[in-house]
Amino acid sequence: MKSLDELIAFYENFSAADVARFGEFYSADAWFKDPFNEVSGLPAIQRIFTHMFSQVAEPRFHIEESIVADNGAMLAWTFHYRMPRLGGGGNQVMRGASHLRFDAAGKVNYHRDYWDAAEELYMKLPAVSWLMRGLRRMIAA
Repeated sequence: MKSLDELIAFYENFSAADVARFGEFYSADAWFKDPFNEVSGLPAIQRIFTHMFSQVAEPRFHIEESIVADNGAMLAWTFHYRMPRLGGGGNQVMRGASHLRFDAAGKVNYHRDYWDAAEELYMKLPAVSWLMRGLRRMIAA
């Protein structure tokens, strides 16, 4: 069993080589969901993070805050990265939160990421941003 502090350090120092270490922190049947994925099982979760390293350069998580409950935690985070096809390859920032639940062994068995795909990603895509800005203006109070 790893502590929440060890899990936070894992994410804050995360590298492509660390994808193989997910089993130290996640149960074999863990469930993961974000705005683009919903998977079960350690290999599927590892594929998502392996894919992340193939899509972005210099990914880095910074955990801003953690709120701990008996069998879980909420982590507020900032994700820093560069994406060659986005924003001229410059530095990008995405803010979000992760809801984690732990099994009896203290491993993550539920991981749900919450982040605003429209604001944090789509608004940065040249072909889509004009549409998103128009929708935002149309819907705003």
